[in-house]
Amino acid sequence: MAPHRIYSTSFASVYPLYVAKADRKGRTQAEVDEIIRWLTGYSPRELESVLEKRTDFERFFGEAPRLNPSRIAIKGVICGVRIEEIEEPLMREIRYLDKLVDELAKGKAMEKILREGD
Repeated sequence: MAPHRIYSTSFASVYPLYVAKADRKGRTQAEVDEIIRWLTGYSPRELESVLEKRTDFERFFGEAPRLNPSRIAIKGVICGVRIEEIEEPLMREIRYLDKLVDELAKGKAMEKILREGD
């Protein structure tokens, strides 16, 4: 079976969609960036570089400086699929990010999104 198309999609092509989703709900690009940095360990400069280079999702997560160990606390359903049941590691990472952006757009407080205190 061929790898999923999203793996070779540039992160930079999806990033504006994350920002737009947050913006429509009164949230900010800075909050989206904070979520991405929390999840992946990228610094602001590194994230900017990833976007400029149009790094694909596979490399984006594969080269992430420090995937946050608290990300395993992210539970729930995204796109009709329970995150905890996703077996493909890369797809699970992508869905973690999708879920965090969804939580932001739904008005959840940043400390809850970033699993502070979990």
